[in-house]
Parts: sequence; C-alpha cells; structure tokens
Amino acid sequence: MKCGIIGLPNTGKSTFFNLISNSKALSENFPFCTIEPNYGITKVPDPRLSQISQIIQPIKIIPSQIKIVDIAGLIKGSHKGDGLGNQFLSQIRETNIIIHMIRLFKDISVLHVEGSINPIRDKEIIDMELQLKDLETIDNRLEKITKKNKIDESISILKKVSSFLKEGKNIRMYPFKNHEKKHINNLNLLTIKPVIYVCNVDEKLSLNDNSHIKNIKKIAKMENSIFIVLSLKKDRYGIDKVIKNAYKLLNLQSFFTIGKKEVRSWSIPNPCTAIEAASVIHTDLKKGFIKAEIIHYNDFIKYRSEEKVKKSGKIFLAGKNYLIQDGDIIHFRFYR
Repeated sequence: MKCGIIGLPNTGKSTFFNLISNSKALSENFPFCTIEPNYGITKVPDPRLSQISQIIQPIKIIPSQIKIVDIAGLIKGSHKGDGLGNQFLSQIRETNIIIHMIRLFKDISVLHVEGSINPIRDKEIIDMELQLKDLETIDNRLEKITKKNKIDESISILKKVSSFLKEGKNIRMYPFKNHEKKHINNLNLLTIKPVIYVCNVDEKLSLNDNSHIKNIKKIAKMENSIFIVLSLKKDRYGIDKVIKNAYKLLNLQSFFTIGKKEVRSWSIPNPCTAIEAASVIHTDLKKGFIKAEIIHYNDFIKYRSEEKVKKSGKIFLAGKNYLIQDGDIIHFRFYR
C-alpha cells in the first residue's frame, strides 16, 4: 500500500517528500528535476503510541509506517508521452492513493511551467491528463471486447464512465450503482483513486481572504476529497495531517504490542481478524495461533498497567476470527 505525490513541476513535491520521509531526494529550481521516482517510508503520527510509552517507558518506540512515492511532474501532453508522461503515469497506477500538490506560493525565484500562479488551472491540467489516460485505457478495453464479438455486461458501464470522463469529471465522482464498479476494478484507472489536495502556500498567506484557496476547497468538497493547506517552510502540523489522512484513505488501522524493550504500532487493513494481525508480526504466529490476549487502548490508559487491567477484568482472550479494533493492545499466544 503506497501513496503517490503528483503535480506540475516545481510545486514542492520533492521538498514535501523529503520532509515526510526524512529523505534527500533532489529538489532543484527546474522542471523534471525528478526523473526516476523516489521511494520512501514515513512514520504515522499517533498520540496513542506516546501515551502508552509514557506509562511503560520502553527502550524503543516504533510507529506505524506507510510507503510514499515522489513522482516526476506532469505537464500538458503527458497522456501522449510528452515530458516522459507515459512513464510517470504508469508510476501513478502503482499507487493506492494520490497526494496532489498544488502551488500557491509566489516565489519568483522558483520557475512555474505555466508562467503564473493559477491553482485552478494547474489542477485542471493534471486532471485532464489523468482523464485522457483513463479514456485511452477504457477505449482499449472496449476495442478488445468488440473484437471478441461477445455480449459483455461491462460494455454498458464502460461506455457510461467514458462519457463521464469526456465531461471533464474524475471517475471518483461517478455515481456507481450496485455492483457496477466491479466492471472497471481490474483496469486500475487513475481518476478513481482517492485524492488529498495539498495547497503549498507562502508562509504569511492569509487563508481566510485568499480566493484561490476558497475555490480549490469548494472543488475538493464537490469531489468528496480531502483538502489541506500548508506551508512547507514552517508547517509540521499540516504535514502530519496529510500523513494521518493518507493512512485513513489507505483503509489502515493500528494495533499495539507493548513491553519494556519495545512499544510498537502495527499497520493492518480495516477490517482485520486476530489471526491476520498475527501474521503481520510473523508467519509463525499465524501457524501456531492459540488465542489473542486483548486490552482496549482506553482501558490501558485508564488503569495504567497490564496488572491493573487484568484485576479489573478488562483483559480478554479472543479467537482467530475476532475483528481487531483500532488501538487494541495485543499479546498473541501461540505454539512454538
């Protein structure tokens, strides 16, 4: 599961990538400074991990992590291969969600490929390139089905989605009914991916009076997408907010393992059974699974020790089909 950072060149993508992944990807003032994608790992901020650690005082604290990919800037014509566009678009296909960087900062020393600051136009350029690539993908599928001369129930939905794209709309906005989405799931379309729009602003920008921000926010709301404003020069809180929202969009949750040596947060899908969670730690735990010893996070914080939780009757044993609750503290019993 990974997030892809996209946008026009010189929007702050590589700077953002470096900040959240503690990496050193090249970040220069010219288009296509990034050619090959940069891959990194970012820690997921979770105050619960800190609360548990304050009680236990472990030697190590290990947070959950998610994968991040910094993808080179897209330009007009990317869907046709301009600016190595086909290569960059194929990299977006490999991601599960998109972090779309939009430039609002006005630093004249940093080139803008379109010559001016206009976030709506910039967003629409990226949208159009992704939409045109999706249209190409759908048309190719329809052509294959037609050549086989088969009556295929997916034809109708493919044509509807194609018409929707031609109206300049992203597929994530399409009102799918019943099981319609199954007909396009294997196409790995770009505009169906969940998006976090990140507006990179000047340090002193007034958020309340900026019409650009209001317009982008309105569009993001119409798409039911997440919208975050931050200044990469100063805003650590905004960066943490992006990571937390990405974690949710990836449909991930966390459980904790605790001890004096280590307090650790583990990423698992939501929903996830106890035996599936055990396999995330080690396959041996899954093979020899007996029971999961569960403490809910709030109970541990209330009683402040495993012993007191046990005396209060708030610790319980769960079988392999127990559905993990976000924040559960788990000790797995298994045959060695």
